[in-house]
Amino acid sequence: MTVARDFIVVSGLSGSGKSTVLQALEDQGYYCVDNLPATLLIQFSRTLRARAPEQALAAVSVDVRNREFLDDLPAALAQLRQEAQPRILFLEADEDTLIRRYSETRRRHPLTDATDRSPAAGLRTVLRREREMLQSLAGEADKRLDTSRINAHELRLRVQAWSLASQHYRGLVLLLQSFAFRNGLPLDSDFVFDLRALPNPHYHPELRELTGRDPGVRDFLAARPELVRARDSLNDFLQQWLAPFARDHRNYVTVSLGCTGGRHRSVYLTEVLADLLAQEGRRVLIHHRELQITEMRP
Repeated sequence: MTVARDFIVVSGLSGSGKSTVLQALEDQGYYCVDNLPATLLIQFSRTLRARAPEQALAAVSVDVRNREFLDDLPAALAQLRQEAQPRILFLEADEDTLIRRYSETRRRHPLTDATDRSPAAGLRTVLRREREMLQSLAGEADKRLDTSRINAHELRLRVQAWSLASQHYRGLVLLLQSFAFRNGLPLDSDFVFDLRALPNPHYHPELRELTGRDPGVRDFLAARPELVRARDSLNDFLQQWLAPFARDHRNYVTVSLGCTGGRHRSVYLTEVLADLLAQEGRRVLIHHRELQITEMRP
């Protein structure tokens, strides 16, 4: 049976960014359907392949708005995997972020009864119920993405890089991201490295307000033997592990580098490693979580 070139099932928590993801995929030429009942997944996939067997790009969202269809979703996905080899993208965010987003948009959660006027405490209960309802789907996901600390532009770029990996780029797309341990681990990491033992520019007043992208901090860290060893060690590690990931048909790998504040050491080493890997012809996406900067290299 001919397989659609890329079929993405988008799911996740309400308020985590599914609409933004569908818009990003639509801009890349995907035929997108929002809120498709699980029972129609197979029919939609077959119709798509029949009309455009070689060029088909499609994305559908399935979530708790279709409560009555969730029970049918596991069987539908199992059959879909046999026929169309879909990829599942699952979006999530922490409770405080979701509550803030609902407060800003003044939308009602789809699991909230129409007569319910409960405050945030009631919304927390609903969000936890939704997380439980979608737990099994999250476990099946090919990619889980935490959107708590990324804006809509960054989310679009990351999703487009992930979809680009399977469509056009032979080999891995590597996401290198810096973060602050004090703000929590990035949930979508394949590898996490702790850089807090390295020399910290924060303790030098002239460097404190700068970042690892500024020349002063870069010169300070580049002159430290510990940073040189860390750079070489991390580069060697990635070179050894990227090939096995590619052989395992993985096309997107997330490597997270963390330090205390997420502004100096982790940012610097993320930039340096991205430059080294890009020089070798690898496609690298950079995300500095605490600086809210996302870039593609080359």
